[in-house]
Amino acid sequence: MRSPDLIRFARDAATGNPLRTALLVLAMAIGVAAVVVLTALGDGARRYVMNEFSSLGSNLVIVLPGRSQTGGFNPGNAITSTPRDLTIDDAQALQRASAVHRVAPLAIGTSEISVGGKLREVMVAGTTAQFLEVRRLTLAQGRFLPETDWRRGAAEAIIGARVRDEMFGNTPALGQLVRIGDRRFRIVGVLASSGQGLGMNTDELVIVPVALAQAMFNSNTLFRILVEATSRDSIEPAKAQVAEIIKLRHEGEQDVTVITQDAVLATFDRVLGALTLGAAGIAAISLAVAGILVMNVMLVSVTQRTAEIGLLKALGATGTTIRLVFLTEATMLSLVGAVVGFGLGHAGAAIIRQLYPTFPAFPPGWAVLAGLGTALVTGMLFGVLPARRAAQLDPVQALSKR
Repeated sequence: MRSPDLIRFARDAATGNPLRTALLVLAMAIGVAAVVVLTALGDGARRYVMNEFSSLGSNLVIVLPGRSQTGGFNPGNAITSTPRDLTIDDAQALQRASAVHRVAPLAIGTSEISVGGKLREVMVAGTTAQFLEVRRLTLAQGRFLPETDWRRGAAEAIIGARVRDEMFGNTPALGQLVRIGDRRFRIVGVLASSGQGLGMNTDELVIVPVALAQAMFNSNTLFRILVEATSRDSIEPAKAQVAEIIKLRHEGEQDVTVITQDAVLATFDRVLGALTLGAAGIAAISLAVAGILVMNVMLVSVTQRTAEIGLLKALGATGTTIRLVFLTEATMLSLVGAVVGFGLGHAGAAIIRQLYPTFPAFPPGWAVLAGLGTALVTGMLFGVLPARRAAQLDPVQALSKR
């Protein structure tokens, strides 16, 4: 039997029982769609985290209070026990390092902002003029903090886009006096909208001079010190110099954790990449289930088509031809199911991107190819047993069951 005849025969056999065909195609489609959607979620999470860390700035070295005992990065270091606090003097000392380009101390706390009878809670970030460049933020209006003595600072504030909209509406915000906590500040700038960035939503942020923030929160400690290296090649030297300077200032104790942006990105990339592979493996189980369904339904089909098989053998069809007929039908059904699942999976990923525009839920190419390939291999593999059973039927006995 020629290849076109095989395909036509398998097509007619599949369309002759539409319910059975629809069930097989649906089972395979669900398996492929699951692979596409789950890997889109896993890889989307990886891309999202990578983009968020990249948006923090470039060539970044971060100094955290407290020593990580493992020597590596742990997201739990956001809250650490520290024998000695980071101070403004520590941050100023880091400017002496040859591999350091900019330094931005950061003091964080929450307070209330009030103006014209309106009141809301905001996150207050105390920092210096270099924070704007280190974090790669942009201004929509006005100016940023001026270059002044870090231990002093004018009562000036820069507010996020959402704070500006909620507190001032259509009224110009620049030049307005607001009360933050128990202090009065003049608005000198408004940040451009940039959204959430790993625990700090700049749209709801209020930035003030670091000395005033420490006075507001009655603390002389820093939450972080952000350091920008002079170039990508200088990141590791900057990390070493920063660690050495802090160690000398802290009486020889290495009581801080210094991490680089690249190390953080590499850690998250490995973790989330493994999660993506795990999600793909879990989804692939559904393809195995679909393959078992293909085998069971094809075995039933062999029983139902016994007389047809006997007639083919009586007309001279060999066992090989009979095997090819059933394998071709199983392959066609698997291929159609894989294509339908491919479309459903991409539609599901598109819906996720529509609901969450900032989440890049795009299925990786390797996952799509693996899903399609696994579907085809599964269908053919589980189609072998029914095909062998059909090929082994005795033509006389098969015709007698007509």
